[in-house]
Amino acid sequence: MSQETRIPDVYGPGTFTDREFVPVPQDTERIFRLLASQTPGFTQDESLLSKVRFEGEDYPVLPGPIKAAPVAAALHAMLGVVADEILSLRGLDSPSRQIAVNTTHVAFWLGSVALVYLGGQTMGSLGQQGKLKSYLTDWEKGWHSTALKLRGTGIYPTRTPGEWYSLHGSLDVPPLLRSLGINPDEPGIDTPDLAAAHIAKFTALHSPAELEMHMLLRGFCGTICFTPRAWSTSAMGRSLSSHPLINVRPTPHASPTPPVPFPSFSTDIKNNQPLSGIKVLELTRIIAGPQIGALLSSYGADIIRINAPHLPDITTLQLTLTAGKRTIALDLNNPEDKSYLLSLLEEADVFLQGFRPGSLTKHGLGIEDLLCIAAKRGKGIVYVGESCYGPDGYYAQRPGWQQIADCASGAAYVTGRGLELDDGECVLPPLPISDMSTGVVGAIGTMMALRDRAKKGGSYVVHAALVGVNVYALSEEVGLYSKEVVREGQERFGWGEMRGSHHVLDLLRNVLAGWEGNEVLRGCLEEGSGWWQSWEGSDFGGERLSILRPVVRFRKGEMGEMEEGVTPEWKSPSVPYSKWRKEEVAFGRGGAVV
Repeated sequence: MSQETRIPDVYGPGTFTDREFVPVPQDTERIFRLLASQTPGFTQDESLLSKVRFEGEDYPVLPGPIKAAPVAAALHAMLGVVADEILSLRGLDSPSRQIAVNTTHVAFWLGSVALVYLGGQTMGSLGQQGKLKSYLTDWEKGWHSTALKLRGTGIYPTRTPGEWYSLHGSLDVPPLLRSLGINPDEPGIDTPDLAAAHIAKFTALHSPAELEMHMLLRGFCGTICFTPRAWSTSAMGRSLSSHPLINVRPTPHASPTPPVPFPSFSTDIKNNQPLSGIKVLELTRIIAGPQIGALLSSYGADIIRINAPHLPDITTLQLTLTAGKRTIALDLNNPEDKSYLLSLLEEADVFLQGFRPGSLTKHGLGIEDLLCIAAKRGKGIVYVGESCYGPDGYYAQRPGWQQIADCASGAAYVTGRGLELDDGECVLPPLPISDMSTGVVGAIGTMMALRDRAKKGGSYVVHAALVGVNVYALSEEVGLYSKEVVREGQERFGWGEMRGSHHVLDLLRNVLAGWEGNEVLRGCLEEGSGWWQSWEGSDFGGERLSILRPVVRFRKGEMGEMEEGVTPEWKSPSVPYSKWRKEEVAFGRGGAVV
């Protein structure tokens, strides 16, 4: 990329800023073409690539310099293209089919875990009234029940001027705080601002390197807030850069298995989705891994999601990330539960897991274990892993979350520079962007692997890394928005204050308030706008449930009507975690045994 196109280091070392603004849909088309050309195994057939159509607001609707929505929209378009390839393999080829992606819809989708209507009221409104908890099974185990627990996940100053460190309590904050000499029950610390100031007193006693060593030695979750250049030149950054963003690998060392054609379509033409009949076993938590599953289910996959009963999760995510799935709880330390899981794997086409690379090997669920299962049954499997740092390298097995990925990659550093904060203060990008975007990366890889399994046979390994998505969005080829564009966005939406100590939940609420205050976007967010998928009589208090519909629309010809029965949608509503008992769930059944 030439210096004529990008200005280096506007937002700090290793950043590249656009000289001229390009409308979002047009810029997204460029990024889509770029990603398609860089992804091994992705089609280069112009007749397929040219089916994609981008539309939406010309101006960015998210705060900050990072092109989060264009990158995510380009990824969604790639997902639609692979889905179209699969439809052709299944006998539903349509040269005139168009793949429509609205970039504004994608921006909403990045915050969709909070975009919910229940009984006609928003999640925020129900929370303010104290009603939300009455509809939900509590899986949080009080992880943010006090101000100190909430702010135990945040970005804080260090002893070194201008250098910041990200702490993450991993939904169990007190042990981390105690290790730093902080009493998690300190009296009088009863507001988020007081808690942040209190924690900052302790982090400011240490250098970034000292905090890093402290976390490593004790197994806690944290990271230095790197600049983009510092990350890219680090050993771990170089390791991750050796992998493509969409990372699909065949397993030639495994016992060969024949091609696995996609199952025959149902006689019901309203259920001819690309992944209809594909069986996915999902063992994930929080957002990124479950988002992979939610996307696959929206394209028709049959998904059984497993929660570990002893591990906390975010309660409100039940409202969105279980759509189209059936849910059970299994404890892998229980021989009966483990045996049941292995019986499900005998039928599964995809095993999706969101734990650190290699961590499930002790339970007989590592890559090689599943390749053995595939060999014995004579049918290849797709093994999908999602993690923070990538499949290998010396950070690979280190604990990590979205916030950690944002800080390690340099995304938080760039966001802080975009907000023009003092002393190098870093701030998380304002939505769970890396979580959600990693979900699309994993879904693309899964569908490419299923496509190749159908044509060539064999088993495949797919890996999606949170840091990888951020690094790509910060690359010179993608570019960043100028300071003038960022300031104009601030004027349009009046975003509230964003600081390093703010939790992603605080930042998300800030963005929602900006959208709701904008006349154009407010109308799109209304339940009756057509941007929602709804079900009457949900499992959440029997109330009507509406969540943001899937992004991709398949159209019949240029700007034609939506292609019913093929376009992504969920065939069943979101359900609570662990809704069914294990004896009630098996692949091929639409729900509990009656």
